[in-house]
Amino acid sequence: MSSVLRSVVTGVGSYLPENIVSNADLAKFVETSDEWIVERTGIRQRHNAAKGEFTSDLATAAARRALEAAGRTPADIDLIIIATTTPDLTFPATAVIVQRKLGCPVGIAFDIQAVCTGFVYALNVADGFVARGQAKCALVIGAETMSRLMDYKDRTTCVLFGDGAGAVVLEPGEGQGTTADRGLLGFALRADGTKEELLRVSGGPSSTGTVGYLTMQGGQVFRHAVVNIAEAVNLAAASAGIEVKDVDWFIPHQANQRILDGVASRLGLDESKVVSTVAKHANTSAASIPLAMDAAIRDGRIKPGQLLLLEAMGGGLTWGAAVLRL
Repeated sequence: MSSVLRSVVTGVGSYLPENIVSNADLAKFVETSDEWIVERTGIRQRHNAAKGEFTSDLATAAARRALEAAGRTPADIDLIIIATTTPDLTFPATAVIVQRKLGCPVGIAFDIQAVCTGFVYALNVADGFVARGQAKCALVIGAETMSRLMDYKDRTTCVLFGDGAGAVVLEPGEGQGTTADRGLLGFALRADGTKEELLRVSGGPSSTGTVGYLTMQGGQVFRHAVVNIAEAVNLAAASAGIEVKDVDWFIPHQANQRILDGVASRLGLDESKVVSTVAKHANTSAASIPLAMDAAIRDGRIKPGQLLLLEAMGGGLTWGAAVLRL
């Protein structure tokens, strides 16, 4: 059997801002309560970036931890892709700022905007570079300061989101072209622009000249999420040549515990296989999957060689899934 080049995750890292905001803290200035939030979302707290702490700072901290886990240094990095919907600036890309802050050599650096699905999209794009020999050591980062998009008069959205960053190091590895290979094994990516109004931000540089606030039709998003995510997961599994039931861990986008439960049920996955950090992190958009992955690696649940299934859905609407063996 001829060998193939795979994109292998060799290190994972994450970062959460120090400032923890509990549901009780929010209830001091928003008409809500801990009971109301927990019952509808499963969220108990979230982390908010400090004044003067930017998305690039969160991304840089997560990247350093991923590099340490991989046994690499910034000098090894030749590709940085950051998935974010909250960049430091309209331009340049946050990835370029992180490249500078890390002290990486001249290489490839750019951002991807697919909102909560951004990390899955970014993994697929990075796989195109690494598995084809165009990059030898890549950083794929999901990083967000979602607190900066919140309207704190809207209790239906401001309670849902938090800030954070997660990163993985991707390097080429030899495989045999089977499901036993380490690395990224399959993907499914989707978007439907006709559903834009369900989850969007009310501003932008070209339209309003402002950042705007996040708006969401929660019930509609929930209904689309459960159906669309399950479809993408099954497509990604078929692309990888595996059965969904064979995965060791399901690492979903941490949007809402009810969505996590609904998708797992539709896929026939036992809740013991689902990694959930939504109670502590809330929805960190593109950062949520690598944050959850790192948490489960560090507490010993996820081990080398295990089969992981990732999925997300975000504004656009975008959605997608990926299968990888650690």
